[in-house]
Amino acid sequence: MTGMPDFPVSIAKQRLLEERMVKLGIDEADFDESFTRSGGPGGQNVNKVETAVHLVHTPTGIAIKYSVSRSQAFNRFMARRLLVDEIEARRMGAESARQQVIWKIRKQKAKRSKRAKEKILRDKHHQSDKKESRRRPDF
Repeated sequence: MTGMPDFPVSIAKQRLLEERMVKLGIDEADFDESFTRSGGPGGQNVNKVETAVHLVHTPTGIAIKYSVSRSQAFNRFMARRLLVDEIEARRMGAESARQQVIWKIRKQKAKRSKRAKEKILRDKHHQSDKKESRRRPDF
Protein backbone atom coordinates (compact mmCIF):
# COMPACT_ATOMS: atom_id res chain seq x y z
CA MET A 1 0.00 0.00 0.00
CA THR A 2 1.34 3.40 -0.89
CA GLY A 3 1.75 5.92 1.88
CA MET A 4 -1.40 7.45 3.24
CA PRO A 5 -1.27 11.22 3.82
CA ASP A 6 -1.35 12.60 7.35
CA PHE A 7 -4.76 13.75 8.52
CA PRO A 8 -5.72 15.97 11.47
CA VAL A 9 -7.17 13.05 13.44
CA SER A 10 -5.78 10.81 16.15
CA ILE A 11 -3.21 8.22 15.16
CA ALA A 12 -5.58 5.48 16.31
CA LYS A 13 -8.31 6.63 13.90
CA GLN A 14 -5.83 6.87 11.06
CA ARG A 15 -4.45 3.39 11.78
CA LEU A 16 -7.97 1.96 11.94
CA LEU A 17 -8.73 3.40 8.51
CA GLU A 18 -5.46 2.02 7.11
CA GLU A 19 -6.20 -1.44 8.54
CA ARG A 20 -9.68 -1.44 7.02
CA MET A 21 -8.25 -0.41 3.65
CA VAL A 22 -5.65 -3.21 3.78
CA LYS A 23 -8.32 -5.73 4.81
CA LEU A 24 -10.49 -4.75 1.84
CA GLY A 25 -7.52 -4.56 -0.54
CA ILE A 26 -7.92 -0.84 -1.23
CA ASP A 27 -4.79 1.03 -2.23
CA GLU A 28 -4.27 4.78 -1.95
CA ALA A 29 -3.33 4.78 -5.65
CA ASP A 30 -6.87 3.57 -6.51
CA PHE A 31 -8.30 6.97 -5.52
CA ASP A 32 -8.93 9.82 -7.92
CA GLU A 33 -9.16 12.90 -5.73
CA SER A 34 -10.26 16.41 -6.70
CA PHE A 35 -11.12 19.52 -4.73
CA THR A 36 -13.82 22.17 -5.17
CA ARG A 37 -15.09 25.12 -3.22
CA SER A 38 -17.76 24.19 -0.73
CA GLY A 39 -20.76 26.32 0.12
CA GLY A 40 -22.45 27.08 3.36
CA PRO A 41 -21.15 28.76 6.51
CA GLY A 42 -17.44 29.37 6.83
CA GLY A 43 -17.04 32.91 5.61
CA GLN A 44 -13.96 33.95 3.70
CA ASN A 45 -12.31 30.54 4.13
CA VAL A 46 -15.09 28.79 2.21
CA ASN A 47 -15.03 31.41 -0.55
CA LYS A 48 -11.25 31.31 -1.08
CA VAL A 49 -10.13 27.75 -0.35
CA GLU A 50 -11.18 24.56 -2.13
CA THR A 51 -12.13 22.47 0.89
CA ALA A 52 -14.74 20.13 -0.60
CA VAL A 53 -13.31 16.72 -1.55
CA HIS A 54 -14.56 14.60 -4.42
CA LEU A 55 -13.10 11.10 -4.10
CA VAL A 56 -13.57 8.35 -6.67
CA HIS A 57 -12.47 4.73 -6.24
CA THR A 58 -11.52 3.96 -9.83
CA PRO A 59 -11.79 0.11 -9.73
CA THR A 60 -15.41 0.21 -8.47
CA GLY A 61 -16.48 3.63 -9.72
CA ILE A 62 -17.86 4.61 -6.30
CA ALA A 63 -17.75 8.38 -5.78
CA ILE A 64 -18.03 10.35 -2.54
CA LYS A 65 -18.25 14.12 -2.11
CA TYR A 66 -17.60 15.46 1.37
CA SER A 67 -17.65 19.12 2.41
CA VAL A 68 -18.90 19.26 5.99
CA SER A 69 -15.79 20.71 7.63
CA ARG A 70 -13.88 23.88 6.77
CA SER A 71 -10.66 21.85 6.89
CA GLN A 72 -9.66 20.24 3.60
CA ALA A 73 -7.49 17.66 5.38
CA PHE A 74 -10.34 16.55 7.64
CA ASN A 75 -12.71 16.36 4.67
CA ARG A 76 -10.15 14.15 2.87
CA PHE A 77 -10.06 11.78 5.84
CA MET A 78 -13.84 11.60 6.16
CA ALA A 79 -14.29 11.05 2.42
CA ARG A 80 -11.92 8.07 2.59
CA ARG A 81 -13.75 6.72 5.61
CA LEU A 82 -17.14 6.97 3.88
CA LEU A 83 -15.74 5.40 0.73
CA VAL A 84 -14.34 2.45 2.69
CA ASP A 85 -17.73 2.07 4.44
CA GLU A 86 -19.50 2.00 1.07
CA ILE A 87 -17.09 -0.54 -0.45
CA GLU A 88 -17.41 -2.74 2.65
CA ALA A 89 -21.20 -2.53 2.52
CA ARG A 90 -21.27 -3.56 -1.13
CA ARG A 91 -18.85 -6.46 -0.67
CA MET A 92 -20.27 -7.85 2.54
CA GLY A 93 -23.94 -7.14 1.84
CA ALA A 94 -26.17 -7.92 4.81
CA GLU A 95 -23.20 -8.81 7.02
CA SER A 96 -21.77 -5.27 7.02
CA ALA A 97 -22.11 -3.20 10.18
CA ARG A 98 -24.06 -0.49 8.36
CA GLN A 99 -26.61 -2.97 7.03
CA GLN A 100 -27.08 -4.45 10.51
CA VAL A 101 -27.80 -1.00 11.96
CA ILE A 102 -30.30 -0.30 9.16
CA TRP A 103 -32.01 -3.66 9.79
CA LYS A 104 -32.24 -2.97 13.53
CA ILE A 105 -33.85 0.44 12.96
CA ARG A 106 -36.34 -1.01 10.47
CA LYS A 107 -37.29 -3.71 12.95
CA GLN A 108 -37.83 -1.11 15.68
CA LYS A 109 -40.02 1.02 13.42
CA ALA A 110 -42.08 -1.90 12.10
CA LYS A 111 -45.75 -2.00 13.07
CA ARG A 112 -46.77 -4.44 15.75
CA SER A 113 -48.83 -7.40 14.69
CA LYS A 114 -52.52 -7.52 15.58
CA ARG A 115 -51.86 -10.33 18.05
CA ALA A 116 -49.11 -8.34 19.79
CA LYS A 117 -51.38 -5.29 20.09
CA GLU A 118 -54.17 -7.42 21.58
CA LYS A 119 -51.76 -8.91 24.12
CA ILE A 120 -50.57 -5.47 25.20
CA LEU A 121 -54.16 -4.25 25.59
CA ARG A 122 -55.12 -7.36 27.57
CA ASP A 123 -52.17 -6.80 29.93
CA LYS A 124 -53.13 -3.14 30.35
CA HIS A 125 -56.74 -4.05 31.18
CA HIS A 126 -55.54 -6.65 33.67
CA GLN A 127 -53.32 -4.08 35.38
CA SER A 128 -56.20 -1.61 35.44
CA ASP A 129 -58.50 -4.19 37.04
CA LYS A 130 -55.90 -4.93 39.72
CA LYS A 131 -55.58 -1.25 40.59
CA GLU A 132 -59.34 -0.79 40.56
CA SER A 133 -59.78 -3.63 43.07
CA ARG A 134 -57.31 -1.95 45.46
CA ARG A 135 -59.23 1.35 45.64
CA ARG A 136 -61.22 2.30 48.66
CA PRO A 137 -64.92 1.67 48.24
CA ASP A 138 -67.15 4.74 47.92
CA PHE A 139 -69.99 5.02 50.45
